[in-house]
Amino acid sequence: MADDQISLFAHLMRRAGFGGSRADLEKLIEKGYEATIDDLLNPERFPEVEDDVWKRYNLEMTYNDSLQAHVGRWFYHMINTERPLEEKMALFWHHVFATGWYKGEHTPTMIMQIDAFREIGMSDMKTVLLTLAKDPAMNYWLDNCENHADQPNENWGRELLELFSMGVGHYSEDDIKNASRAFTGWTFTQPIPLYPYGHYESAFEFVEADHDNSEKTFLGNTGNLNGEDIIEIIVKQPATAMFICRHLYNFFVADEPQVPSWELEGPGDPEAVESLIATYFDSNGDIKAILKKLFNSDFFKNAQFKKVKSPTELVAGTIKLVGTYKYPNPKERIGALGSATSVMGQELMNPPTVEGWHTGHEWIDGGTLNERINFAVNQLNDITKPGVQDIVSRISAEGNLAPDAFVERCLDLTGPVEVEDATREALLKFAESEGDLRFDNDDARQESGARIGRMMQLIVSTREYQFA
Repeated sequence: MADDQISLFAHLMRRAGFGGSRADLEKLIEKGYEATIDDLLNPERFPEVEDDVWKRYNLEMTYNDSLQAHVGRWFYHMINTERPLEEKMALFWHHVFATGWYKGEHTPTMIMQIDAFREIGMSDMKTVLLTLAKDPAMNYWLDNCENHADQPNENWGRELLELFSMGVGHYSEDDIKNASRAFTGWTFTQPIPLYPYGHYESAFEFVEADHDNSEKTFLGNTGNLNGEDIIEIIVKQPATAMFICRHLYNFFVADEPQVPSWELEGPGDPEAVESLIATYFDSNGDIKAILKKLFNSDFFKNAQFKKVKSPTELVAGTIKLVGTYKYPNPKERIGALGSATSVMGQELMNPPTVEGWHTGHEWIDGGTLNERINFAVNQLNDITKPGVQDIVSRISAEGNLAPDAFVERCLDLTGPVEVEDATREALLKFAESEGDLRFDNDDARQESGARIGRMMQLIVSTREYQFA
């Protein structure tokens, strides 16, 4: 069985990042659990990822036009960053505030949005919502550029309340109308036309002449309210605290029901969510404070393998396991990773609707499961990959192993991965079919290395590997 410390730190890095090698986990154990969390919550202590080498070998990254290349760049950051929680929070907000490329087909604004999520992802709820309200990608996605003083458009106002902050049932139609009026005139600068030089960036713009300055009433507050006033009111609502804390619980702790059912189905662990809500109000909506409470809690530590991995988590975690796509090795084409998650049901920077992706068991059906397993198995088809070689070296250093020990060491070093008895018996049957793992001579070492690779392929094809 895996060491409890290794299991805990592996769990933390799967949830607060995208996994880690055994060497990574051993370094973190030396640092300590609380100190590791403190580092995760303060990413500015560590350098940002350098893109220069990749740009030399992936020239499409030099331009802002290629969505696939920049999705690949995001994966490159997930895999190589020393700031894993910063990237994980960018993914979290991208899920909550789902914005799709397919409507505007303007890649620069999507890149800007993800960069903004990195920057403000662990700030406070007011800053997060205000940044979102000024984001050109979201502005166009939900038509606030069509929200005029003499002809309000309610799309952004409605989704701000329904899907981005409070949830259904905590506001009226009049609240939607008045929130929308408060955001009139919030638009973006028109970028330079696409041709002949490609896409250019845009930026937030407030057009005073297009803003409704009349009196408005929103959630019981009356005055000449503007967009900032609306957000100030929203972040003080108990419904907002519940909504965002359930999202954080669902993303970092254990799978919850899908968002549209939250008014009908309460949290799976009400006490855990209530403790996060208390921290929300104690800290004035500080996301970092809520995350600190979450990662140090017993309900988080005891929630190992309680979540189905998203396609992004599966792909990034498997790549970190095998040790490829690492700086400064430029050989791999990074855009391929975005294609891999797309066929699994998660096209980054291009979610299907404003509701985002359904999570948990809904990530998996007959087709997507096949894609998930094939991807993981194919990444382990070459035992010369750095991560596989490290595992082979660690096992070979222990000397000859009987089949049962062989299975346990592979499960341990591949995750650790916890499997049910039936799965362990199947793995043991494979191990016993070729006898002990031996390292007596060069031929035995070579054959045993190949067997370790095949065992790891079997492990990543198990049902249990689909859980984080």
